[in-house]
Amino acid sequence: MPPTVKQDYYERLGVRRKATAKEIRQAYRKLARKYHPDLNPGDKSAEEKFKQIQEAYDVLSDTKKRQMFDEHGFYADNFTGGPPPGAYGAGATGRGAGGPGGPEYSVDFDGFDSGTGGGFRDLFSQFFRNQGGGAQAPAESAAPSDLEYQIDISFTKAVRGTVEKITFPRLDTCSTCKGSGSGGGTPQVCPACGGTGKRAQSASGMRFQVNCTRCGGSGKLREVCRECRGEGRVQRQETIEIRIPAGVQTGSRVRIPGRGNAGQPGHPPGDLYIITRVEAHPYFERRGDDIYTAVPITVVEAALGAKVEVPTIDGRALLRIPPGTNSGQKFRLREKGVLSVRSPERRGDHYVEVQVVVPPTVEERARTLLRELTPFYDKDLREGIFAKAAM
Repeated sequence: MPPTVKQDYYERLGVRRKATAKEIRQAYRKLARKYHPDLNPGDKSAEEKFKQIQEAYDVLSDTKKRQMFDEHGFYADNFTGGPPPGAYGAGATGRGAGGPGGPEYSVDFDGFDSGTGGGFRDLFSQFFRNQGGGAQAPAESAAPSDLEYQIDISFTKAVRGTVEKITFPRLDTCSTCKGSGSGGGTPQVCPACGGTGKRAQSASGMRFQVNCTRCGGSGKLREVCRECRGEGRVQRQETIEIRIPAGVQTGSRVRIPGRGNAGQPGHPPGDLYIITRVEAHPYFERRGDDIYTAVPITVVEAALGAKVEVPTIDGRALLRIPPGTNSGQKFRLREKGVLSVRSPERRGDHYVEVQVVVPPTVEERARTLLRELTPFYDKDLREGIFAKAAM
C-alpha cells in the first residue's frame, strides 16, 4: 500500500469549511503574526507551524486550488484526477512491508509542490533537517511582516494629538545585494547533489527524492552576500516622526504603512503599528470620549444656585448650578470632552459632579441661621429608607 498523507487546511487555519475568503484571510494573518520566524527566532516548532499555515493559505485563498482540495481532499499543481501524483507508477515502487527485503517506496514529491516552498515536501522535511547545511538555500520564508511599537504619551497629548519621534529596529532590504542574498560571481555546481538539485533520503523504510538542502534545489551554489549573509535583509535602527491623532486611548493602534519588515524583492514591506499607552491625569478622568470631574460648592451655592467656573480640557468653562442642588448631582457640558479618533467630527461630553462642602467650623450665629432652615424641609429626609432596606 503506497504512503498517504492526510491534511486538513481548514483545520490548520482554524476555520470552518464554508468560511468566506475574508474569514480565511483574517485567520491567516492572525496565525502568521503569531508564528512568523522573525518573531520567534530559533523556535523550530514555530517555523514549521508558519510553513504549514502558509501552505494552507496558499491553497484556500485561491478559488481553483480550494475547489480541488474540497473535491479530492488534497491539492497538487499537476493533478488532473485520480490518485495523488507520485503515489503510484514511476514515482513509487513497493516490495513488501518494512525492514530488509521489505517495501522501500521511492517517491519524488516534486509534483506536489504548491509553488510556495510548501506542498508535501514540507511535510517530510522534518526527517531531513540539518542535512548538508542550508546556508545556500534561498530565503523563501523572508515574507514581509508587520511590526508593533508601544509608545507612552501624556494625557494632554492623547486628547490633543501630537507628533513624536521614535527609533525602532526593523528588517530592511540589503542595499548591497538588493534583497537577492547573492554576492555575485559565477555560480558553481553544487557538490552535494552533483548539479541535479535532488538528493535521495530514507526514513521509516521509505526513500524520498527531495530538494537538495545545500543548494535549495537549484543545483548550483551562489556566492553569499557578505552584508546580509545570504538572508537578503539586514536589521537596522530606523528613526521616524509619527503623527498621533487626537483622541487615542490606551490600546489604540495607529498604522504606519510600509514601515514594517521588508520582504522578498518585488514584495511590499509590512506595516508598523503604533500602540499607545496613555498616562493617567491627576484631575480629569476619561471614559471613552467623555470626561468626568468633581467640583466643590458651598452650602449657599447649592441652596440658592450659582454660576461657577470649572476646569475642562480646553480651559475654563462656566457651569450653572440651579437652586436646590444636592451633593453628588451631575451636570453635562456638551461637546467639552475628547475628539473621537474614529469620527473626528464627533466630540464627547464633560460631566461635572458637584460636592457640597459644609464649613469646617460653625460659629453660634451660623448655627442659629442653619436651625432656621429646618422648617423648610417639607418632610423627614430619612423617612422610608428602613422599609426599603428591610431584608
